[in-house]
Amino acid sequence: MKRLLLLGVSVISITTYSQISVKISSSDLDFANQEVYIYGFNGSKDILMGREKTNSRGEISFSSKDPYIGMMKAYFPNKNYTLRFVSDKKPVIISFNKNKKVIYSDDINKTMNSIQEHMQKNEVILPVLTQIAEYYDPASDFGRALEKEISYLNTAKADTSAYPFVTYYLTTFSKYGKQMTGKEKNIKGEDFISFINKSGPYLESSGLLRTILLNYLNISGKNPEQATDDMMAVLQYETPRGQTVLSEFIDIFDAYGMKDTKQKYLANAQNLKCTINDRLAKTIKANKDTSVGATLPNYTFVNVINTKAKTVHEVKSDKKVIVFWSSTCAHCETELPKILEKYPQMKQKGIEVIGLSLDADKANYENKANMYPWINASELRGWNSSFVSTYNVHGTPSYYVVDNKNKIIAVPEHLQDLLQFLGL
Repeated sequence: MKRLLLLGVSVISITTYSQISVKISSSDLDFANQEVYIYGFNGSKDILMGREKTNSRGEISFSSKDPYIGMMKAYFPNKNYTLRFVSDKKPVIISFNKNKKVIYSDDINKTMNSIQEHMQKNEVILPVLTQIAEYYDPASDFGRALEKEISYLNTAKADTSAYPFVTYYLTTFSKYGKQMTGKEKNIKGEDFISFINKSGPYLESSGLLRTILLNYLNISGKNPEQATDDMMAVLQYETPRGQTVLSEFIDIFDAYGMKDTKQKYLANAQNLKCTINDRLAKTIKANKDTSVGATLPNYTFVNVINTKAKTVHEVKSDKKVIVFWSSTCAHCETELPKILEKYPQMKQKGIEVIGLSLDADKANYENKANMYPWINASELRGWNSSFVSTYNVHGTPSYYVVDNKNKIIAVPEHLQDLLQFLGL
């Protein structure tokens, strides 16, 4: 289950040593006096660069001395609105209107946006135009117009030489970052390994690493463990790049329910004797905090119904089932009604259900949540919800079972496993 915007601004001067300068403005006054989080990327993980608040005109200005080049995003939590952009040591200037039409006023983001639009037209529109052209006389006015557009889409190229990161991003995306079917014959697993091993620091800040690794696993022709071992044998567990890739693999295996494979590489990470980078350290901690035997981290409810409790820990029962769900999740549509059938029996056994929703739309959340008699809460921030990282959530529905002291006693992979554990 699993957008692009920004706010512009005022005339705060940016000193010459500033490495990041972002100005965002909106003509939509709903975005006035709103919190904005500015993030960079480390692989697929967000790095919080700063936190600002728009003024009464819907404007912010953010600057940082951090020497960061790569993809960034501005996230408006109260609107669940995300704007993605490129930072390359030059001022970023973006605005959007009430219809969410985004205007990039700085050269690097104008170039990036123009090329991405052109690539999308090439993939979606060009094949259609080519087919249509077969039915028209090339000498007719319409035929000539078709030929002109087809020629433009086939040949037009933007100059990105002044923007090294944009060049890197587009080249990497074209070769390794597009979704692959596994039938590609012009690229092999060794090509991915060599690229990741030799790629410069832009790889981590491109936001493409997770997709690249998924493509690698898909086209390698080997089982996931062998493919991962091949990759790590070259990258090495002791290197920062190797540890970031290892962290990504652990999360991938977790998201795809490959429990034993995940545990193998998590154990490898935990047994490392060398210095561990921040990315891998956070992955190890998140898994440790949510493993059987650990005390489930507490969480303060937002938009909660069916309880006066303020936090997960304040809910008193012999056992608690924590369910992570969303109104747009097809599997949740199947499994939550089955929990509803068993809910009276759960209550008789002293079992309470707490649903934490990854919804972003308030109406959708409330319509669904009100169908269920148990506790439900949602930040209405989708996958940007704070509990996603707190509880190491990689998919919906997901479950934890805790005892009356909030100790995790089970992490069922499926609904049937949950019901069986509860004796239902």
